[in-house]
Amino acid sequence: MSDATNGFPLEGAAAPRTSTSRMIADALRSAIVEGKLAPDAPLRQDAIARHFSVSAIPVREALRQLASEGWAKIEVNKGASVASLSADEAREIYEIRSALESLALGLAIPNHTSASLREVTALAAAAKRERDPSLYVARNEAFHMSLYAPAGRPQLLEMLTALHRRGERYLRLKFGFPEYKGESDSEHTEILAAVKRGDVPTAQKLVAEHLLGTGELIYRFLTERAALPAVATSVPPSAQTAAAKPRAASSRSRSRTADEASS
Repeated sequence: MSDATNGFPLEGAAAPRTSTSRMIADALRSAIVEGKLAPDAPLRQDAIARHFSVSAIPVREALRQLASEGWAKIEVNKGASVASLSADEAREIYEIRSALESLALGLAIPNHTSASLREVTALAAAAKRERDPSLYVARNEAFHMSLYAPAGRPQLLEMLTALHRRGERYLRLKFGFPEYKGESDSEHTEILAAVKRGDVPTAQKLVAEHLLGTGELIYRFLTERAALPAVATSVPPSAQTAAAKPRAASSRSRSRTADEASS
């Protein structure tokens, strides 16, 4: 390595800048998730650099990282801004997750042990107890990823982790409606029961329906929210919540079907 680089310590030189850019990216991502930086808000490189007391280089790298993850967009002659929430993107993310997580679960179930199932059960219980939406999102991801960990497919799990991160802002919309937290917890219970039975087809079907349902719920909410100004200038919040009601009904029907199939 020294011969190839004339003795220049590439790794040592790159580490501080990489660490700084990661720190900035994490801080901006958290501000976006928490709503402190709204969709389409400008991400001015000079202002961010002054805030963190750094040069423009790590800020530029942080913005590129956020853009690659879908949190920001960078346009020529316009600079960077917070990516807007897209109904189509939300639905697509959950469609992809549905396919990949069904695959991962099928690969993982034969490799689950009593210890790994205890861990999954504990994570499901922790998510069910959680009332803070931001913490629930993290616990929800931990539950899902623990289901797939025994699959032994590191690249697949890496892809799923990236999709969870990309979909985090959208998932928070769902848990803005308390009634849907209980629904998700119930669906988690059904999935976990099928995993414990070693019932691969049912577990795959349940996790696919769980994710596709979430994607459709968020798609409807964002689509109808975008249409509100064109329909009326003042629509009560309850009308927005009601837009997603068919999802709850279909989930209950799905639960009854699953119960009948297992009885």
